[in-house]
Amino acid sequence: MTDPTTTPTTAGAANATTDNASATHPHPLHKVLSFVRRSGRLDDRLQRAWDNYADTYLLDITTGNLLDVREGVTLNRNFVAQHWGNDNPLIVEIGTGQGENVVAAAAAHPETNFLALEVYDPGVAHTLLLAGKQGLPNIRVAQVNAPELFKVTEPGTVAEVWTFFPDPWPKKKHHKRRIVQVGMSDDIHRALVENGLWRIATDIEDYALHVHEVMDHLDGWTNLGGVTVSLPVEHVGKGNADMAADMPHADFKESERFEGRVLTNFEKKGLAAGRVIHDFTYQAVPVSR
Repeated sequence: MTDPTTTPTTAGAANATTDNASATHPHPLHKVLSFVRRSGRLDDRLQRAWDNYADTYLLDITTGNLLDVREGVTLNRNFVAQHWGNDNPLIVEIGTGQGENVVAAAAAHPETNFLALEVYDPGVAHTLLLAGKQGLPNIRVAQVNAPELFKVTEPGTVAEVWTFFPDPWPKKKHHKRRIVQVGMSDDIHRALVENGLWRIATDIEDYALHVHEVMDHLDGWTNLGGVTVSLPVEHVGKGNADMAADMPHADFKESERFEGRVLTNFEKKGLAAGRVIHDFTYQAVPVSR
């Protein structure tokens, strides 16, 4: 649930690991990011939340302005035992926004560990606030570039991955920035336990088509959807959503709304604007080749 217009800050704790990283880690021109960071400030309430709860919940695993994973960090079951203190299943949410969903899930499922991934400082701080107010022991937060973290995640570490309402990057030239990509799916597949799930939701029709194009025919993934939806078979691009109704359509399989996802303010705004929510459930199965 990332918002490309959000203005993040550089709170003191947020950049404790950067160490002048802009000088030592120049922007790699080949790297395609799914987010854009901007400077700003946290308000007093969120700054207090950061100061009060970062030591408890925020994982110190990143380096540099691009939020790359620090050398030597590996997400595996030993890492889970070290930072959560148990061997319970791990669910990772990519792009937690204000943290409403992941914190509610952690409160409802104390037998499960949760890792909230968010790049924007206000979202990180608000997630810390919600978790800290409830004193939840089974959630941790990482301000990290998610694709980079999954590259260093060992096989069978994660039970489920959630990606709800990712940045749609509506311009066609920016579709490569969308978080759902073949390379990302390969890394998530490796990270998941056998029959683990990748749950995705979007309220952007064009993004729903993108998900189907990327995921539906990949070896190693099964679309568990049982709901038939009709979608245009071409991408219309930013500002042309009205053209979609007149385009050729095809039927696709999607899922019922995931009952484990709370109705966040972000989702409410989409529904109020008349957008349809598309839910997907993909199961990681053995690769045939």
